[in-house]
Amino acid sequence: MTSPAGGTHVPGRPGGHPAAGATPQAGPGTPPEVSTPEEFDLEEAIHQVEAEEHEGRPPAAGLLGNLVVAAAVVVLGVAAVVGSLAFDAGSARSPEAGTWPLMVSVVIVVLGLGLVVTARRTTDAERFGRTSWLVLVGLATMVVFVAVIPVIGFEIPAALLAFVWLRFLGSEGWRTSIVTSVALVVAFYLIFVGALSVPIPHLF
Repeated sequence: MTSPAGGTHVPGRPGGHPAAGATPQAGPGTPPEVSTPEEFDLEEAIHQVEAEEHEGRPPAAGLLGNLVVAAAVVVLGVAAVVGSLAFDAGSARSPEAGTWPLMVSVVIVVLGLGLVVTARRTTDAERFGRTSWLVLVGLATMVVFVAVIPVIGFEIPAALLAFVWLRFLGSEGWRTSIVTSVALVVAFYLIFVGALSVPIPHLF
């Protein structure tokens, strides 16, 4: 059927007028309108993911918690510096037993001071909870590691330390933990004992 005005056939009703609820066809030269079934809002999806992650996280530590952790790091670093000075610090050209422990201790102190400065702006630190015990376990193994090195050398303690961290703290597989632990000790021995001749207590 054609409309009386231009003779163009329009579906729906006689006379060229579309029926109620019908979509008029596009005229000549007009591109067809493509309707997507669902519009994907990227920003809304990002907010939803962030909200889900926030719900599963423990509460934030807050300013006081951040300062306590930073102070603990500084105290640990200072104690390590004092312990390192008990050995011969040596120099960059001729390192001695206390050279590398002293350098690492100074880095720890600097990092602790950095935590103090940024304590107010830090918002991603978590309050002490069940997972925080893993950090204490790691710290305890480090203390034992440092204590037994002068007695039996670094090879066995270093291998056991790396294995405990990988297998029990990092949940790595048995094969990965064993191979990586042995490889780290061998690399450490070849670099510091074999190539640089650093007087680290060792068995072989």
